[in-house]
Amino acid sequence: MAPEGVKVNGWRREPPVECPKHPRVPKGRQSGERGMSYSCLYYHVVFSTKQRRPFLTEAVRPRLVEYVGGITRNLKGKLLHAGGVSDHVHLVVSLPATLAVSDYVRDVKSNSSSWIRREFPDLREFRWQDGHATFTVAPSVLPQLRRYLDSQEQHHRGVPFTEELKRLLDRHGVRYDPRYIG
Repeated sequence: MAPEGVKVNGWRREPPVECPKHPRVPKGRQSGERGMSYSCLYYHVVFSTKQRRPFLTEAVRPRLVEYVGGITRNLKGKLLHAGGVSDHVHLVVSLPATLAVSDYVRDVKSNSSSWIRREFPDLREFRWQDGHATFTVAPSVLPQLRRYLDSQEQHHRGVPFTEELKRLLDRHGVRYDPRYIG
């Protein structure tokens, strides 16, 4: 495995991170009183470029990861790892319980698409595909998921994104309409 901060297949390997502290103090209570709520929620989020166009070059990907990391921090979450290839991304994130995953994905896609068009003038037509897939991740699976994301370039030499997405959906027992996958 590559050391922290080193790029692997155009993606930067992030250091291992403990689940962020997202305590929520219920209304009417002082911090330190009983009744605190704690969470440790890890998500694997996958979404593709519009029409699966190969916009995410090796020049774009590392900067995109940094930008998405900033969005995630602003939303009080942590981007733990990222991967993908030229037509889609995988994000492993820890989010506070107060943030809906769909709101997180909406903010990431909206902000990053306008940022990509601004920072890379030759990508004026860049858009993300509508929709996303999100899966919960057990902490014990994070190392395996990181290895999987680090091997995306190699993985996609033999498996197209649509097939990968179907496998992920099937593995997690998610029903889907094949018309919207391929």
